[in-house]
Amino acid sequence: MGINVALDGPSGAGKSTIAKMVAKKLEYVYVDTGALYRSIAYYVLSKEIDPKNEDEVVALLGEIDVKLSYVDGAQRVLLNGEDVSEKIRTPEVSMGASAVSAIPKVREFLFSLQQNIAKENNIIMDGRDIGTVVLPNADVKIFLTATAEERANRRFKELSEKGDSSTYDEVLQDIIQRDYNDSHREIAPLKKADDAVEVDSTNLSLEQAVQEIHRIITEKTEKPENTEDKPKRKRELPKIKPVIRGKKLNPVKMFFYGLLRYIVMGIFKVYFNLKFEGLENIPTDGSNIFASNHRSMTDPIVIAMPTKVPCTFMAKEELFQGNIFFKWLITAFGAFPVARGKGDTGAIDVAVDKLSSGRNLVIFPEGTRSKDGKVGKGKTGVALVAALAQVPVVPVGINFEGSLKFRKKIVVRFGKPISPEELNVTSASPRELRTLKGKIMDEITKLVY
Repeated sequence: MGINVALDGPSGAGKSTIAKMVAKKLEYVYVDTGALYRSIAYYVLSKEIDPKNEDEVVALLGEIDVKLSYVDGAQRVLLNGEDVSEKIRTPEVSMGASAVSAIPKVREFLFSLQQNIAKENNIIMDGRDIGTVVLPNADVKIFLTATAEERANRRFKELSEKGDSSTYDEVLQDIIQRDYNDSHREIAPLKKADDAVEVDSTNLSLEQAVQEIHRIITEKTEKPENTEDKPKRKRELPKIKPVIRGKKLNPVKMFFYGLLRYIVMGIFKVYFNLKFEGLENIPTDGSNIFASNHRSMTDPIVIAMPTKVPCTFMAKEELFQGNIFFKWLITAFGAFPVARGKGDTGAIDVAVDKLSSGRNLVIFPEGTRSKDGKVGKGKTGVALVAALAQVPVVPVGINFEGSLKFRKKIVVRFGKPISPEELNVTSASPRELRTLKGKIMDEITKLVY
C-alpha cells in the first residue's frame, strides 16, 4: 500500500487545485473524489431527474460506468466512455453533486473505486469525508478551509473567466447552501477528522497554500527516526553494484532455449496475428531489463520470443500453484515467484543475480494487468533493479484491443534501450527512483497506442 494523503474541506477552499499541484511536486497520483460525484450528478441531470430523488437516482446507477484516467499527470473523468471532465464544472452540477453524495447507495457505488486506487498508489485524495470515512487510516490528514466570502470570491472569478453569467451573490448563496447540506447530511457529513491538521487558506496565496500543505506532508512522511533520547540514525540505501556484462550462458541451455523459443513462436503466430516492431532495438547480448506494460498472462512469452538471450521474469507466486503446463512453460522461460504486496526484497536480489548471470530480465512496472489497455502509473521496483544493477532498460509496448482470442492482432513494440548513463542514477534513494520510474513509464507509454 502506498502513502495516502486525505485532503478534506468545504466547497471552494481550493482543495482540487492545491492537491493537483502538491501531487505533482511529490509525484503522487491525484484523486478528485468530488469529480466522481459530479459525474453522477451530471448523468442524473441529463436524464431530467431530481438529484434529491433517491429512488430514481439509485435506479440509474446500473447505467453508469465511471472511471478515472490520467493523461500527462492530469486526472480525466470518463462517464460511460465520454470525457466529462469539463462538463461537470457548473454550479448546477455542483449542487447536484451535493445532493447525490448524501445518498448511501451512491457512496457505496463509488467507495470501492476510491479505496482500490489508494491501495495501489501514493495518492492525494480530496473530498468531504476522505479522512473520516474513505481513508480513515490515511498517513496524513489535512482539513483545508477558508471563509465563505473568500471561497465565493474565488469561485466567482473562476466562473467569470469561463463565461458563466452567475453573480457573486448567487455564488455566495450556493456556497453557504452547500456548506449546510454537506455538514448536515446523515451519511458521512463534512467534518474535520480528529487527527487532521487544519489549514486556513483565507489569507494565503495559492503558492503559499501549496508550500504549507507540501511541508505538512513531507514532515509527516519523512520524519526522522531520532528523538531526544535516541541517537539519530541515517537510513542506509541499497548499494549499487553494477553488473559485469558479457557473461556467456551455457551453450546447451542456449540451444534448448532457442529450440523452445521457435516452437512457441510458431504456435503463437498460428493462433494469434502476432507482429513485432523495433526488433533492431533488442540488444544481442544479455543483462538487459525489458520493461513493459501488462495486458495478459501471455506478455512474458511474447516479449521473450524475439530475444536470442534467455529471459527471466518476476511472476506472482500464485501462478506457480495453478495449471501444471503453464507452470512448466513460465519456468522454462525463466520465471521466478514473487510475493506481491509483502515487501519481497528477496525477489529484487534474485532479479539482480539473474542479470549478473547474463540473462535478460522482464519486468511489468504496473504490477497488475491493465483492463482497458491504458498504461498505469507504475511502481519503483523496475527503477530499483535498474539502479542497483546499472544495466540498460528496453521499453516495450504490447498493443491489442479487447480480449485475447483466436487470430487476435497483437503488436509488440520494442523501443530504443535506455543506457545506464542516460538513466543517470547514482543512488537508490526514493526520490531518484521515482524520477527514474517516471522516465521508464514515459517511454513505455510512447509505444502503446
